[in-house]
Amino acid sequence: MPVSDRAAPDVSALADACLGYLAENPEELLAFMQHAGLDPQALRASVGSQRLQHGLIDYFAANEAILLALCANGGFSPESFMRVWHRLNRVE
Repeated sequence: MPVSDRAAPDVSALADACLGYLAENPEELLAFMQHAGLDPQALRASVGSQRLQHGLIDYFAANEAILLALCANGGFSPESFMRVWHRLNRVE
């Protein structure tokens, strides 16, 4: 098992990876901003917030194509990503 799969990445690191991926893919960034109802100023203001972190992870979890690209480029598996998503969306 690869080292990256032994433990799921933390929320902050995963959200940073998502945001980095979007920053490198302007069309995807625009789609995310439209989906989230954010303009550039609001996006900048929300960077680092828990709400944006969770929103980014939700967005990628719902879009298999960008999820797979993110994981391939980030060196972690889709399963480890989804473990984080499940942890954030656990119903208690």
